[in-house]
Amino acid sequence: MTSPDAENVVYTAEFIDGPLEGQTDTRVLLHGKHDARISMLAAVGGMESLFWYDEVDSRDVQGRAHVRYRFDAGDSDPFESTEETD
Repeated sequence: MTSPDAENVVYTAEFIDGPLEGQTDTRVLLHGKHDARISMLAAVGGMESLFWYDEVDSRDVQGRAHVRYRFDAGDSDPFESTEETD
């Protein structure tokens, strides 16, 4: 069972668009605060790619911080194939 103190050191990150759209991640609060900008490493098409996400908003959901993040395509690795298919 998780202690109440453990709940106060983590938050839920929700990815609202981009390659990780619809996924969530449990992340650690630093000095009691969530990150305004986060990076995620993921394999897309068999290659590892680095994706950057920026905070959209945050709220409390059942006593835990819940932060929504938007994809920053300009600073992230490309994730869609640019090759044409026959």
